[in-house]
Amino acid sequence: MSRLHACFEALKAANKTALVPFVTAGDPHPSVTVNLMHDMVKAGASVLELGIPFSDPMAEGPVIQLACERALKHNVSLTDVLVMVKEFRTQDMDTPIVLMGYTNPVEVMGYEKFANAAGEAGVDGLILVDLPPEEGAELVSELKVNKIDMIFLLAPTSTDERMKIICEQASGFVYYVSLKGVTGAANLDVDSVVEKVNQIRGHTSIPVGVGFGIRDAQSAAQVAAVADAVVVGSAIVNRVAENADDPKRISPQVCELLASMRQAMDQT
Repeated sequence: MSRLHACFEALKAANKTALVPFVTAGDPHPSVTVNLMHDMVKAGASVLELGIPFSDPMAEGPVIQLACERALKHNVSLTDVLVMVKEFRTQDMDTPIVLMGYTNPVEVMGYEKFANAAGEAGVDGLILVDLPPEEGAELVSELKVNKIDMIFLLAPTSTDERMKIICEQASGFVYYVSLKGVTGAANLDVDSVVEKVNQIRGHTSIPVGVGFGIRDAQSAAQVAAVADAVVVGSAIVNRVAENADDPKRISPQVCELLASMRQAMDQT
C-alpha cells in the first residue's frame, strides 16, 4: 500500500480530511526546508506538497513566483529538491510527499532517471501543471515502476467529458483547482466547489483534493466538509515571505496557521 493510499485510508477511518500544505523547496534558503517540513507535520499536516523551483511558473500568482525566485537565487535544482526529500526521510518514513512543478526540469533530467531518483528519495506523488494526460504516458509508465502516483488537475472549466478522461488516468488523488486564474486568487465560491467535487466523485473513487483560494481556518473548514484533502499554498508561502529575513520565525508563523486550520477542519 502506498503512503498516499495509507494516509487517506487512515484519515477516512478517523473521519478526517487531509491537510496538505505547499512550500517551495529552498525558499527562502535551502537550509530552511527540511526542518520546516518536519514542523508542518507536527502542526497537523497530513501530506506535504513540495514545489520544484522554476523560472517560469505560469500557474502561480506573485506570491509563489517570488518564492521560486528566492529559491533560484540559491540555485536550487530538481536534484537538490530530491536531496531534501531524502534527508526528510531519514526521520519520517510515513508522511507522503508530493512534488509539484513543471515539466521542463523533469524532461531535462530524463523521465526514467527522474522517476528512479524520486522513488529512491521517497517521493510519493507528482503534479506537473503543464503536462496533460495525453502527453504523459511515458512519464507515468516510469513513475508506476517506482510506485509514484501521477496527480492530475481539474479546473472549474473542465467539462464532464474531460473529468472522465482525467479521472481514468489519475492516481493518488485528483486535484481540483477551485478558482479560475492563478494561485493566490481570492473569492472562493464554496457552493461551486461542492457542486464540482460531487461531479468529480461521479467519475472516480480515489480521493479528491481541493486547492487555490484557501487562506484561513474558516475556508479550510468549509472545503474540508466536502473534499478529501485541503491544499494550502499561497497563505503559507506568504508567511515564509514575511519572515524571509528572519528564518527562525518561519516555522512558528507557518505552524500557527496550519494548527488553526487543522483544528477548524477537525471540528466540521
